[in-house]
Amino acid sequence: MARRSTREKLSQEINAGSMADIAFLLLIFFLVTTTIAEDKGVLVKLPPWVEEEQPEQIIKERNVLTVLINAQNQLLVEGEEMDIDDLREAVKLFIKNPDNDPNKAEKPTKAIVSLQNDRGTKYEIYLQVYNELKAAYRELWEEEAMRLFGKPYDALNKDQQRKVRNNFPLVISEADPTEFGEE
Repeated sequence: MARRSTREKLSQEINAGSMADIAFLLLIFFLVTTTIAEDKGVLVKLPPWVEEEQPEQIIKERNVLTVLINAQNQLLVEGEEMDIDDLREAVKLFIKNPDNDPNKAEKPTKAIVSLQNDRGTKYEIYLQVYNELKAAYRELWEEEAMRLFGKPYDALNKDQQRKVRNNFPLVISEADPTEFGEE
């Protein structure tokens, strides 16, 4: 039996010293190029944090529209059951109050929509209601933009948009959710 020389043994081995470097570079490449999907949720702009105590504001009951989604996913507006498809027009009517109804907002700048849900409410229903509330404000802004400037809201410059939003400020107050089944 012939003995192999040390030189023959070394020539048969594969140099694996740079394999770790290549694996490390591939790992870094995939970490950098991979995007991770995130749930965005509901985007809401919060008011800035203020350290000092704010004075308590007195809000008339007539200026608050109460919207509740109960544990059975029923929409209740001012205690009356309503279909989600009718919510947008009801909110617009409450805010504008063209007939000066004493049960609706005094004027659009004082109108507040209070949204409350139950912990048992389905997320999809909550989002549908929230989208309808925002759509009501969006339609009011479109109407006001056409009335004031004769152009759609998106075609206005920043100052004009601000003027429209000041006439119909978006004020949606979200109350703490009730416990399952409470109302």
